[in-house]
Amino acid sequence: MNITSTGLADLIREIEVEDPIDYGDLPYDEDELRLLVCSHICDIAEQSAQLGEENRQTMLLAVTAKLVLENLVLNVRLMQAQGKAHAGGGTTQRFTALPTRTPAGC
Repeated sequence: MNITSTGLADLIREIEVEDPIDYGDLPYDEDELRLLVCSHICDIAEQSAQLGEENRQTMLLAVTAKLVLENLVLNVRLMQAQGKAHAGGGTTQRFTALPTRTPAGC
């Protein structure tokens, strides 16, 4: 792998300038959380290297998709708790208009 967990954390910090993460009043240091997540992702990437390049890419896509889905679910739950979303699923309407890919691949 060509990037360390510290390097990946630095990249995330740069991305957060444009798209900040609301850490709110979490009782954890933001840099420590970033590094913890990046270390875990780097471990997954290293382990997936043993699968061969095609399977490695598939594994990394699956991990990414799972994390994005989990983030979406947590955000909808947060919106529901704040009274900004209805349980009927109206909050996901904005996602139905997103372009979709053909089954041919990503």
